[in-house]
Amino acid sequence: MALPAERLAAGADPPRRKRRRRERSAWRNRAEYVALRFAVGFLAMLPLAIALRLAALIGLLGYALDARHRRVGMVNLAIAFPTKPLAERRRILRASFANLGRMAAEMAQLPRFSAAQLEDMVRFEDEPWWREAIQWERSGGVLVLSGHFGNWELLVYAHGMRGHPVHLVHRAIANPLVDRWLHRLRTRAGTHMIRKSRGAEGVLRAVRERGLLVLPIDQNSTRGLGVFVDFFGLPASTNTGMARIALRTGAPIIPVFMVRDGRRARHRVHVLPILEAERSGNFEEDVRHNTQRFTAVFEDMVRRYPEQWLWMHERWRTRPLGAPRLY
Repeated sequence: MALPAERLAAGADPPRRKRRRRERSAWRNRAEYVALRFAVGFLAMLPLAIALRLAALIGLLGYALDARHRRVGMVNLAIAFPTKPLAERRRILRASFANLGRMAAEMAQLPRFSAAQLEDMVRFEDEPWWREAIQWERSGGVLVLSGHFGNWELLVYAHGMRGHPVHLVHRAIANPLVDRWLHRLRTRAGTHMIRKSRGAEGVLRAVRERGLLVLPIDQNSTRGLGVFVDFFGLPASTNTGMARIALRTGAPIIPVFMVRDGRRARHRVHVLPILEAERSGNFEEDVRHNTQRFTAVFEDMVRRYPEQWLWMHERWRTRPLGAPRLY
């Protein structure tokens, strides 16, 4: 059907041009996917130690060439560590880019790792206690407080390979081909994927089935879906899902973070003391208060291991009304 003349006069694209745009988008998705699979296949063929070194160099190349994400990272580091010298903030950001590269190398080789190899690569500070904590008799699920820290994909995968698969709330990747590839990789270890866009039913089912539910808390939340809490001294819009679930179900919260040991494929999982939701009787205020508590736990880990966090994310993109943009 032809578009109205007034829409065409206003500059609207005719149907044929719109079809071309969709075709270009499909080609772009395919090109990105092919490039990803080529890179993953190449890294998978190499010995792991060599793949780690090469991927870290690629990450550092990304730091040098990706001006946009380098700028975002430096803005974030200036907010988080205003007293650190500029050279030190740059060093942290370079290390974060290199960590992403090493993470990619390990992900490329995940299908090759046996359960025994993963147990050697990923050590828990107190694994007997952790096993007891996740297996105790309880009426509902356990909420795992974590985020984009260390090799977060390996943390979930290794846990599943130990016989304790998790339910992971995640946001779909814009490229559907890449999204399906990552979905297949994650589910190899038994991970149950819950789309963030329609996750309420899956989240409640996981809690009812006494599952382990991983909820990242370190990403920017759009206005209306989050609350502003203090993160490194600045209001950060933060998803309230974990606080709401904990308040409504009584599920305990266990902070879990993976920290890389140097530059090797060796990781230690830090399991912090169990948290319970605190209640005052005012539900919305309790949501904000507990979201602040959980965010403070995450901030403390970032302060301890700043090289392990994803500084390139626009964490403070959503701003309080009237506040200036940061990016």
